[in-house]
Amino acid sequence: MSGHSKWKTIKHKKAITDAKRSNVFTKLANVITVAAREKGTDPEMNPSLRTAISKARAANMPKDNIERAVKKGSPDSDEKLEMIIYEGYGPGKSAILIETITNNTNRTNQELKNILSKSGGTFAQEGSVMWLFDKFGKITIEKTEDINIESLELEAIDAGAEDIKEEDEEIIILTKPEELFKVTKSLEEKGVKITESEFDYIAKNPLVVEDDKTKEKIEKLFEIIDENDDVQNIYSNVEF
Repeated sequence: MSGHSKWKTIKHKKAITDAKRSNVFTKLANVITVAAREKGTDPEMNPSLRTAISKARAANMPKDNIERAVKKGSPDSDEKLEMIIYEGYGPGKSAILIETITNNTNRTNQELKNILSKSGGTFAQEGSVMWLFDKFGKITIEKTEDINIESLELEAIDAGAEDIKEEDEEIIILTKPEELFKVTKSLEEKGVKITESEFDYIAKNPLVVEDDKTKEKIEKLFEIIDENDDVQNIYSNVEF
């Protein structure tokens, strides 16, 4: 009897893992499709698509899935995907931006509205939360021994970067949103290996949350939002 019970437990956990993997593949495929539609289906000429495909491969996404996602972004495809950012407030008056890629805005809108309302949050009017953030282009590079930080900084600035900073294992380059593609392409042409090239929203005035219960509510809310297939990124002004 105990063996049967154990098998059921393992099967249940495996089902959850498979579901999460499927969720990740869906999100990655949507990013690939949108990148291909915006800048072309040739990864050699489209840094955003190249980065999206690299992330998909790192997540062990099957080759057929990647090729299908790229094809959906071609001009002759009838795939209707939209990138929409929803604005809202969470527990502790935390400000939230939810970046989505969806083929059904009514569904996505209703699902996120339900998630926020059940977690003590609310949707906000367009622009009422966005102004709390600055939008940047963000380029992430893995820090390795063969990288000369000073040379990289000069190359990035020459290409049009706004700022460059070191973190534990990464180098972050910030650009104006409209300069992201150009700076990414310029650095890659100089042989710089880029891990990610994407847009980022950084809070102008971070909200410090010290109450443990509020922290838990916010973290739980983020987990639930992230489980939605249409959600790509969550930005918040929260600083724990």
